[in-house]
Amino acid sequence: MPSVSEIASFLAAEFPQSRCTVLAVGDKAATIRHEVGHAELRPGGTVSGPVLMTVADVALYVALLGEIGIVPLAVTTSLNINFLRKPSADRAIIGECKLIKLGRTLAVGEVSLYSEGLEDPVAHVVGTYAIPRGAA
Repeated sequence: MPSVSEIASFLAAEFPQSRCTVLAVGDKAATIRHEVGHAELRPGGTVSGPVLMTVADVALYVALLGEIGIVPLAVTTSLNINFLRKPSADRAIIGECKLIKLGRTLAVGEVSLYSEGLEDPVAHVVGTYAIPRGAA
């Protein structure tokens, strides 16, 4: 299965707009880091919801690619997020994903999002990815 560097190279080539860094992948899991920029904050000094959703989606995608190989056409079919507490504006967002089901056509995973260095999650996400035929 692909390494952290192989997945990171794929993401850099295909999603150059992404600010996510792959920290770990394997064993149906992935950890992603997103350095928060000033433009990604909303009034009140919190990280915007779309940034949190992006980190969760990338974490799910990376965990899946770590299991099935680099399959560009695996796509999100569902993403449900629960915002739990205000993320720190001056800390990166860390996404820790664990795949809880990996089938032939669908994968389901959950992601816990944290402000880097803090123990309590800022959001909990459950998402589903569709896997193209013949990929898994």
